[in-house]
Amino acid sequence: MAEATQDQTPTYVEKGKAFDRDMNYIPDRITKDGRTPEHGPTDVQLWPVEPGRYRLVAAKACPWANRSIIVRNLLGLEDVISLGMPGPTHDRRSWTFDLDPGGRDPVLGIERLQEAYFKRFPDYPRGITVPAIVEESTGQVVTNDFPWITHDLFHEWRDFHKEGAPDLWPAHLREEMDAVNKRVFTEVNNGVYRCGFAGSQEAYDAAYDRLFTALDWLEERLADRRYLMGDALTEADVRLFTTLARFDAVYHGHFKCNRNKLTEMPVLWGYARDLYQTPGFGETIDFDRIKAHYYVVHTDINPSGIIPKGPEPEVWLQPHGRG
Repeated sequence: MAEATQDQTPTYVEKGKAFDRDMNYIPDRITKDGRTPEHGPTDVQLWPVEPGRYRLVAAKACPWANRSIIVRNLLGLEDVISLGMPGPTHDRRSWTFDLDPGGRDPVLGIERLQEAYFKRFPDYPRGITVPAIVEESTGQVVTNDFPWITHDLFHEWRDFHKEGAPDLWPAHLREEMDAVNKRVFTEVNNGVYRCGFAGSQEAYDAAYDRLFTALDWLEERLADRRYLMGDALTEADVRLFTTLARFDAVYHGHFKCNRNKLTEMPVLWGYARDLYQTPGFGETIDFDRIKAHYYVVHTDINPSGIIPKGPEPEVWLQPHGRG
């Protein structure tokens, strides 16, 4: 990410370069009794699962944070892990709690998420990202490693899942699901950003081709199954949904992902509406916040700051025919 002065919004496009996401996050894990987990990074600080100890800070505007809100809902962890919600826009310094009275998170008492990061790492050198989990008693950030946050909400907090919570990580599908998740992340979740933040025509063209190759693959894969992994909802669906939900409102125009709209891909559009209408999904989507985030924060792509009025959100409530 290119530098900006402290009070400016950041710049995202580096002329002549392809977009390369920084995937270095605070790798700590929250596990049952602080145990060593079977999957993922283990040479990290381990924190114990404990209801009421942690606050998930997640902006509805952000797709990576949105997935954590959905998983928390699906598993019934609302009374176990509290939720703090920053507003949709931010500057280079941090996400801010401008939706809360007085502009402060009511539990953590902070104006900027940056304060929780600096409380633990005074010289934290990277971006202040959401989702982040913060320890309520100390106000210190625990982790912002978004892929493992939702993974661990399922595997490590099982004792506190609601009755009938979905099996988001079926053991017999683990290997195939890891492969599907990898392709969805690299080609779709991050693929739209590679288009939007491309710094050259060549980088954009390559990113565009990769994105739509993957979307065509998904259109074909979902033609004979309701969900990505078969007949049951998994986290693979959560991960894809947050990109699809933003596609026509943001990525099609703002990020130049304009071969076609989501509404013009009949299988993916039906699938996306199916998920949107599933409890735990649609109520986490706020199109006004989503559009405000992208069109206001990305001043190097949209210098006017004008936020488009459409598309109409009511189309997401049309029958999907995938039951």
